[in-house]
Amino acid sequence: MSVPLLAARGLDYRYSGGISALRDLNLTVERGRKLAVLGANGSGKTTLLLHLNGTFRPTRGELRLDGDPVAYDRRSLDRWRGRVGLVLQEPDDQIFAATVEQDVSFGPLNLGLADSVVRERVNGALDALQIADLAARATHSLSFGQKKRVAIAGVLAMRPELLVLDEPTAGLDGQGVVRLLDALQRLHESGATLVFSTHDVELAYAWADDVALFHEGTVLGQGEALAVLRDHELMRAARLAPPLLLEVAGALGVNWSAAPPRARDDVLSLLRKRLGAQVISGERAAEQAAPATAPIEGGT
Repeated sequence: MSVPLLAARGLDYRYSGGISALRDLNLTVERGRKLAVLGANGSGKTTLLLHLNGTFRPTRGELRLDGDPVAYDRRSLDRWRGRVGLVLQEPDDQIFAATVEQDVSFGPLNLGLADSVVRERVNGALDALQIADLAARATHSLSFGQKKRVAIAGVLAMRPELLVLDEPTAGLDGQGVVRLLDALQRLHESGATLVFSTHDVELAYAWADDVALFHEGTVLGQGEALAVLRDHELMRAARLAPPLLLEVAGALGVNWSAAPPRARDDVLSLLRKRLGAQVISGERAAEQAAPATAPIEGGT
């Protein structure tokens, strides 16, 4: 088996005052996958993500990067955060420069890269998030969705192998969610590994490759998204309802051994086909059951 890109083993974490946030937590991040850390709001998902790039240090347990235990000295942390980029839930906690271009440039400039390399990275990140037209805009004038993409571009310009996102779709309207997920999908297809926290079971079902079911500071179970989300006992333990799309697909008798429908339009298409077949079958049955109509004979 290949060595995971990042793994957490037996993590405990206590805030000052003895408040327990993580409890004997295990998590595996495989290369090239999209992993959803799925759990209710307030369950400690953000605390977990802050461990994945060394912002927080566990009270007990360890993290391994490429199979090697991480260290927390300044040099090791710089290397770690160069490989694992963290995007916070609130973009205003991450954006601080006057313009978009300046903000996205900050990280690469701090790496001491040549100006030409910095420009290349900044332009590439802006293009990837489809916000090149915002380069000269003042950051305070941006919409919430634009700020989300600028925050991601700032981390992307550092060229991390793993991008960790805390509730990336929170606060976005429907169109904003679509644009952001499209941008993240392009990043994934270009080779990035993604980890994102969410309380949205529909998003986890539609978009994640793997799901780690998180509850009260620990991971109850992790695996391929379909297997985890179809485990009703596990979902009940996490106090989450299964995704509606998955429930509808199951009610329609979908073949789970084949690729299951994951998107809303795919499930609707399946529903229309099944309903259409039932309507046609019902019409045929009605025709067969109807009594033959005797010919009307002429008058007197």
